[in-house]
This record gives sequence, C-alpha cells and structure tokens, in this order.
Amino acid sequence: MLSKSQIKLITSLKQKKYRLQHGFFVVEGIKTIKELLQSKLMLQALYTTETFNIDAKDEILISQTDLKRISFLTTPNKALAVFKIPKPKSINTNGLIVALDAVRDPGNLGTIIRLCDWFGIKDLVCSQETVDCFNPKVIQATMGSITRVNISYVDLVDFLNEVELPVFGAFMEGETVYKKQLPNSGILVMGNEANGISKQVEATMDEKVSIPRFGDLQATESLNVATATAILLSEFRRG
Repeated sequence: MLSKSQIKLITSLKQKKYRLQHGFFVVEGIKTIKELLQSKLMLQALYTTETFNIDAKDEILISQTDLKRISFLTTPNKALAVFKIPKPKSINTNGLIVALDAVRDPGNLGTIIRLCDWFGIKDLVCSQETVDCFNPKVIQATMGSITRVNISYVDLVDFLNEVELPVFGAFMEGETVYKKQLPNSGILVMGNEANGISKQVEATMDEKVSIPRFGDLQATESLNVATATAILLSEFRRG
C-alpha cells in the first residue's frame, strides 16, 4: 500500500511549482521508463503493478488501484517512475540550435524535443514562457528523447542578442525556405501557437523564413508549430 504522503508527493508533481520545490518529475509507461533508466538521469522510485525486467533497485510493487491514484493518465500504463530533475547544462553554441518563443502546448514541446533528437539537434533553447519540459504530458510525448537533447530555459532576447550565430525566424511573410541556401550552424526560432514570434524576439532576427502554401484555396491560416519545425529542420539538414 502506498502511504498518503507518497500519494500526495507524486500527485503534486503534476504542477510545475511542486516539481521545482521537490526536484522530481514523473514518467509513465514501461518503454519510456526503460529509456530514461539507460540515461544519466537518477531514479528516485519506480512503482509497478507487476515485476518487469527493468533492472531497477527501487522497484515497488503496488496494486492497480494504487497506480490509478498516482497516475496522470486516464488509463494507467502498468508503471510509474519518479526521477530527479537534472542540473542545467551549458549551451553548446556550435552547430544548429532550435529556440522556442512561448510555445505553450505540452504535446507540441514533446514532439519538438523528439524532432531535435531525430535531426541531431543537441540544444533546444526555450523562453521562460515556454511550457516546462518536465510537465508529464511533455515527457509522455518525447518518448525518451528528453534524455538526448539539452533543454535550457533562458531570457530568449538576451540569448539571441549575445550569441554569435545567424538567427532565423519562422514567419508567414518570410522568404520561402525552399529557395534559400541554409547554413550548418545557426539558430531556428519558432513562435507561439497563436501569436507567432513576439516583437521583442523578432527584433533579434537576421533572416525570416517561411513554408509556402500550395493549396488552391490558400485557406489554412498556419501550420502547427511542431509540423513547421519538422519541415524547417529537414530543409536545414538538407542544406
């Protein structure tokens, strides 16, 4: 049986302020937990409804009822782990970096982290207004990629002004990305789902790029930010 204090601690980690207070975050699902166990992240506790070949010293067998009490999912996924939030690492300003200006949706951030992993982007830089990367929904969407991408939260305007790399922003009115010769090193900035890149961040741009619409009606207002990131990163990698 889980104690009331254990249940209270784990369920509190759904909120950012308690993740910061306790220094822990929650991961659910066997596949993602295994990926994180193979990384340098430190496991605090692992709760499972049956014994799995996970090779974790802190595995605690609990009932399905208890798992439902601590799970953030509608249908709990047999295992839940609590990991320690790692200490921030310095940003490597060599190569291609993705920067996010107030991306709010956890699913979008999780997908962008996976895209960074896929395209070999080592550093993802986020504004302070961007959703927390240790949000349970973000962790779920990364499918383990969070262990292979260095995510930093910064004052984005200051960072872009200080870094000695060309800064590319994704804009509807930018130059079509299909006609550009893109560098191997630089920063690709993606904006907020509803408002795009803010005026303050826009002022730091060296170039504006866009993904042209090919539909006859031209009725779609914009692409989902994660979808647009995938297309633009593909073009940067293609050169």
